[in-house]
Amino acid sequence: MRKLALSDEILMKVDKPARYIGNEFNSVMKDTSQVNIRFAMCFPDVYEIGMSHLGIQILYDMFNRMDDVWCERIYSPWPDLHEIMKQENIPLFGLESQEPIKDFDFVAMTLQYEMCYTNILQILDLAQIPLRSKDRAEGCPIVIAGGPCTYNPEPIADFFDIFYIGEGETQYGNLFELYKKAKADGVSREEFLHEAAKIEGLYVPALYEVEYNEDGTIRCMKPKYDDIPVKIKKQVQVDLTNSTYPEAPVVPFIKATQDRMVLEIQRGCIRGCRFCQAGMIYRPNREKKVEHLKEVAAALIKNTGHEEISLSSLSSSDYKELDELITFLLDICKEKKINISLPSLRIDAFSLDIMQKVQDVKKSSLTFAPEAGTQRLRNVINKGLTVDDIMNGSRQAFEGGWNKVKFYFMLGLPTETEEDMRGIPELANDVAALYYDTVPKEKRAGKCQITISTSFFVPKPFTPFQWARMYEPSEYLGRAKIVNDHVKEQLNRKSIRYNWHEAYVTVIEGILARGDRRLCDAIVKVYEKGGYYDAWTEYFDYDRWIDSIKECGLDPDFYTMRERPLDEVFPWDFIDIGVTKQFMIREWETAHKETVTPNCRMRCSACGAKSYGGGVCYEN
Repeated sequence: MRKLALSDEILMKVDKPARYIGNEFNSVMKDTSQVNIRFAMCFPDVYEIGMSHLGIQILYDMFNRMDDVWCERIYSPWPDLHEIMKQENIPLFGLESQEPIKDFDFVAMTLQYEMCYTNILQILDLAQIPLRSKDRAEGCPIVIAGGPCTYNPEPIADFFDIFYIGEGETQYGNLFELYKKAKADGVSREEFLHEAAKIEGLYVPALYEVEYNEDGTIRCMKPKYDDIPVKIKKQVQVDLTNSTYPEAPVVPFIKATQDRMVLEIQRGCIRGCRFCQAGMIYRPNREKKVEHLKEVAAALIKNTGHEEISLSSLSSSDYKELDELITFLLDICKEKKINISLPSLRIDAFSLDIMQKVQDVKKSSLTFAPEAGTQRLRNVINKGLTVDDIMNGSRQAFEGGWNKVKFYFMLGLPTETEEDMRGIPELANDVAALYYDTVPKEKRAGKCQITISTSFFVPKPFTPFQWARMYEPSEYLGRAKIVNDHVKEQLNRKSIRYNWHEAYVTVIEGILARGDRRLCDAIVKVYEKGGYYDAWTEYFDYDRWIDSIKECGLDPDFYTMRERPLDEVFPWDFIDIGVTKQFMIREWETAHKETVTPNCRMRCSACGAKSYGGGVCYEN
């Protein structure tokens, strides 16, 4: 019988003790004497958010299907437990075994959001693993990072031994075989990492050096040895249908942020929005076969007990077999009273028939993302969405019985003018007016509710907008004020609600998103000053970040306030995602011409993703 790492006394002191006890339904237990590799899969945020992340469930399932590997889960302890663990010298532990992860072979983290970077240090610190790779001795776990943030690994390069660039299904088997051989041969940690750097898709930052120009920009980045690659090639699982997928995912004891079954229907996106990192780094778009999805859905329903199933995709409307899949799900879900969630719908691809069936009883709100308030700016960002699309989709929704619509927009996009800002409440007003014109008074399900939410644009690596400048927090808030004031001037203002994002977080996110290796010291300073859980408003401290960056001799404005020249070397230029930099430059220039690039099914734009040999690039 396993012993819990935390005493009953401690568990009774902390909020939601079920976060730390493990043994959830479908979690995997193994005999440590029968495995060669112990792997800690960490999510640097609280349990409820980490348990909602599909990527960890996929890798957890994949690793634990391997007889000689035991993968366990770790989530960031909440601040109440963090303090207790520090005071009582309790090392961070795996949920399954309740044993210290400092004794494992690998400690891996999936990085989804830059504001979780201080939680990387929290996990390493609580695990009693040295924060920096160079300080780790023989016997320390190999510390790995994966996920979208690793497409610019440089601001956190000092903290990881290996970055896995791309999708995890392709190379972990090769890494494990190399590790087992190194272990058997008594190879040193340094020698193992050198050999690991030769595996395609693996980046070992200690083996690369960066040279800077006098103005602080990067002159070049190069490997220290001739036998490791100059470029790191992103890994892509081309055949998704025949790859592993968790049919019995771990079911949490407490309510997770996304408390539902998740059915991944495709990866990638055909659309090419110029601000969207996911749409670029996950190219090419690849669909799973519908018959396979039916089998997986049936297994998920049988094995979990969840009351909702959600389709995972960057753009669900673009899945070619959506109608057939939804019809199948309705048949098996109706009897068991399971809800079907359809996120990532495009308003121009809105299927009233599907939504009527899916939500035939309760008409919850519909959510769409026009992203910009005017047609000009939607063309700049390549949204491929017209006013007619928005109005026709809204009309269909209102005629179908909905009276609540949420719209998401961004402020601070390249070329944005005050006219674009004012266009946001004007569009909301037009949609509200459409409701009152479309739905007779006697058939209205209450007052029309239009919620508009704005976030502030953050330029991300490997997007056509990676050259764009950002603004001071006061400028972002000024733009939000323009929108808010104009909402109050609308005829249907009582039907419009406006929310906006935190401007100070946006600036720090932007610094980390496009930062270089020199920021590692600043992140350590923030953590040493008590900073972690920076993704949470109540724990974020803007001044702590700015002061720490300046104390390291760096200028925060260098990373945010300037538009980058096209010939600047980016910290992430050594990564090959398939999509070429030439394509990005072409799209940046096309954006300034306010021209739309067709989606991948309409016409190939020669982005470079065809080099992976599959997906939408080979449909025709």
